[in-house]
Amino acid sequence: MFAFALLASVATKLWLATRQIRHVAAHRDAVPESFASHIDLAAHRRAAAYTIARTQLSIVESVFGALVLLGFTLFGGLQALLGALETLAPSSAFLRSMAFVAAVFAISALLELPFAWVRQFRIEQRFGFNRMTPRLFVADALKAAAVAIVLGAPLLALVLWLMRSSGGWWWLWVWASWAAFNVAVLVLYPTVIAPLFNRFEPLPDGELRSRVEALLARCGFATKGLFVMDGSRRSAHGNAYFTGLGRAKRIVFFDTLVSRLEAPEIEAVLAHELGHYVKRHVQKRIASMFAASLAGLWLLGWLSRQAWFYEGLGVSPGVGELDAAALVLFLLAMPVFAFPLQPLFAALSRRHEFEADAFATRHARAQDLVAALVKLYKDNASTLTPDPVHSAFYDSHPPASQRIGRLGAGPLLATSASA
Repeated sequence: MFAFALLASVATKLWLATRQIRHVAAHRDAVPESFASHIDLAAHRRAAAYTIARTQLSIVESVFGALVLLGFTLFGGLQALLGALETLAPSSAFLRSMAFVAAVFAISALLELPFAWVRQFRIEQRFGFNRMTPRLFVADALKAAAVAIVLGAPLLALVLWLMRSSGGWWWLWVWASWAAFNVAVLVLYPTVIAPLFNRFEPLPDGELRSRVEALLARCGFATKGLFVMDGSRRSAHGNAYFTGLGRAKRIVFFDTLVSRLEAPEIEAVLAHELGHYVKRHVQKRIASMFAASLAGLWLLGWLSRQAWFYEGLGVSPGVGELDAAALVLFLLAMPVFAFPLQPLFAALSRRHEFEADAFATRHARAQDLVAALVKLYKDNASTLTPDPVHSAFYDSHPPASQRIGRLGAGPLLATSASA
């Protein structure tokens, strides 16, 4: 079952990627009519080449990831790792379990690093987006590893202890601990974790800040601050986002976004982001994540008692490592079986984007949102002609033509050109 599901998922990914490449290449020489007056042919071709390059890399990643997964499971990699740890720490089953899970995560992260390097210093560099130096890349990787160890090691120890000592309902206690951990990270991220990687400065006084504060007042939105982040240290891409939870919420603008968009356009983009909060999209996604994790942990609780679960995935752990082996096997195998659900999650996300756009048009000018989106599509080299099937399967945001069309494509684009 696992081998079949893995083969089916990889075949589907390759089919979708091939469709995307062919469709984008076939439309690279003609800008869609509704965008023709705003995006020139050279920019359109650059976006097509950028999309194709990223998709080609995703093909290699998919095949490599499947081989790594097979190496861990059916080809005996996890079993060999358990044997090595038995030699290194023969007297402590708990220590072996901790080391086993940590080693799998560490190996996976190291195997992903070359792809991150190629993406950053080949593709992003080729298309003019990379601002990161190799030194900064390594520093970020080391910081991320340190954060993962500081936050993840205590959580892993707690999870393994609960699996071993809290009886048949251990999965419920693990879920409660995991949910509390995620809430804590959401609260701490803006002030503790994010500043380790970027510099945040208060949004300066001026037209933009006045517009933003007026928008927040109209929407009844309270925030701990408005900040500009030095995103240009790493990338030329522009963005804006909310971070934090409850009273710790912050609004963050990339400095690249502030430098490219006019104040009314940034206001419209922020109105869209506010729409996600007002429509409770963030809370719904968190609730969905918690519900899915509860169901997943219940399933893991059942699977961990089935001998075929371990044997079918190439592992015969000792009694002391059963919990760790069950946890690792579940984390490795579950995404393969959940892959067919990807279009459902993407469709829900696109629905939320449409709702946030509609909210934005009630609190800012639709023309400004259209103008901002067109600039972002152009500046970020986002393809205007994605393959419909690939887009439906993966894209968390609606295709440009659909999104602009919902906002009133022709008249609004014409108005934004003269505004």
